[in-house]
Amino acid sequence: MPTWSLIVWLVIGGVAGLVARGFLGGQPPFGKVRDIVLGIAGAIVGGMVVATLVPGTTGGLLMTIVSALIGALALIWLSNKLKTRG
Repeated sequence: MPTWSLIVWLVIGGVAGLVARGFLGGQPPFGKVRDIVLGIAGAIVGGMVVATLVPGTTGGLLMTIVSALIGALALIWLSNKLKTRG
């Protein structure tokens, strides 16, 4: 993976984490930095899911953004549920 590609994934994931918090609303229980980290992790998970469902394609920039946002939403929602339980 080229370095620029990794940087793009990190930026898209970080922004997806912040946007996901906006969709979910409320105060981030772990802060914005944690939302950004979860957004990056969500982007990685979302990218792996797309690569598994549609083998042989990267999906392009739009698919990258959508999968990152969906992954970030899922991880932030899950972390909120775990935080409120514990």
